[in-house]
Amino acid sequence: MRDPPADDDPIRLFHTPEHACGYWPERSARDLVFDPGDPRLATLYPTALGWGFRRSGNLIYRPHCRSCQACVAVRIPVAEFHPDRSQRRCLARNADLETRVCPAERTEEHFALYQRYLAARHPGGGMDGHGTAEFDQFLVSAWGQGRFLEIRTRQPHATGTLLAVAVTDVVDDALSAVYTFYDPDAADRGLGTFAILQQIAWAQRDRKRHLYLGYWIDGHRKMAYKRRYRPLESYDGHGWSRMPQTERPGETGP
Repeated sequence: MRDPPADDDPIRLFHTPEHACGYWPERSARDLVFDPGDPRLATLYPTALGWGFRRSGNLIYRPHCRSCQACVAVRIPVAEFHPDRSQRRCLARNADLETRVCPAERTEEHFALYQRYLAARHPGGGMDGHGTAEFDQFLVSAWGQGRFLEIRTRQPHATGTLLAVAVTDVVDDALSAVYTFYDPDAADRGLGTFAILQQIAWAQRDRKRHLYLGYWIDGHRKMAYKRRYRPLESYDGHGWSRMPQTERPGETGP
């Protein structure tokens, strides 16, 4: 058995084998991951976010493909954020909802909503077969400070219906949006947008500097929404810089 690493020991990083890209089916991908056995992961995680890494379950990873650099880490400097007209309409549309922050612990209610979401949003993509073990492996971390931001209908003197869960990591100076799932029957509410706006408000209340949004991919339809949050900063492998705020096709929304 090896000795546990000292605080000043080098950080060990590994490449995963190549695998199918989750965004471009015709491409292969691989990731750079922190040593999953390093007991310092909780301490290293805030720094890793600043280096463009992300969390999935207990893994801290960053895309590191041989011939593609399409995935760009992005974050919102929350003190400077002001909702645009579309986002203000989303807030007004959901003024009848309430949010609460809970421990990142799976309940039957969470899992049932997750299954409904995957069945509607990712049919036949592999994720729609997720069970409770996959839920925990994907969304819950044994070492992290994760929280579930619940979005519910507001009902006096009763617990409202669960409409969405935004899995959120908490570090000293930031929040990180890990994954959001919601009721597919309430898609017209714009719950994905509403969840990010609530995470921004949470970060502002707690005086955090940033909300990390994961990876943006230029030209990818499912990633275009991230450019709607402004100002937005991107990581180029060396540091963070402000992204241009010019409108681009596919970025406008309801």
